[in-house]
Formats: sequence, C-alpha cells, structure tokens
Amino acid sequence: MALFKRRDKGILDLTEKYKRDQEKAAEMKAEIENSNSNSSTSSAFGFLGSMASASSSSSSSDETIDSESSAEVRRKQLSKKLLNMTEKIEDLSNQIYHIQQRIEVLERKAGVGRY
Repeated sequence: MALFKRRDKGILDLTEKYKRDQEKAAEMKAEIENSNSNSSTSSAFGFLGSMASASSSSSSSDETIDSESSAEVRRKQLSKKLLNMTEKIEDLSNQIYHIQQRIEVLERKAGVGRY
C-alpha cells in the first residue's frame, strides 16, 4: 500500500523535541515547588498559617472521600452496564440459535443441505 510508504529515506530525529519536553516538565515542576514553598512561608502570622494548612488538609481528606465515593459510584455504573451488555449478548445468542434451528427445519423440508 502506498499509504504507509515513506517518501524520503532520511532519519527522523526526535531527540530535540524530547529534550524540550523534558525541560518544560522540569520548569513546571520547579514552578509548582516554588509556589508551594512561597505559600507556606508567606503568611504573616505563624499560627494562622498552621491553621490554614490544617483546614486545607481536612478539605483534601474530604476530596479524597468524595473521590472514593465517586469511584464507587462509577464502579457500580460500570457493573450495571456490563450486566446489561452481557444480557443483550445472551439474548442475541439465543435469537441466533433459534434462527439456525428454523433454517435447519426449512432445509429438511426443502430437501436441501447436508441432511
């Protein structure tokens, strides 16, 4: 197939793009780390900063509980969908079997086929 043939037989070098992607990822990681360290050290009152971090940890635990419950809901929905699909496949399989049986009866009556 001409669709998948390469027109030029040159070498495709993707190392530069890979290096740029790695540098961007490292920069983003450093920015995130800097923003996290700045937010924790920039509070004017130390005790308020600790209270803020405690409230943020409780909200993160709430988010964890929410994500676990949403994951459980998704699992239940997926299991329902799989059950419905399985039932439909079984019904279709039964229909195919009955059609095959009818065809065999018709072939016997017509004297056609392998019987």
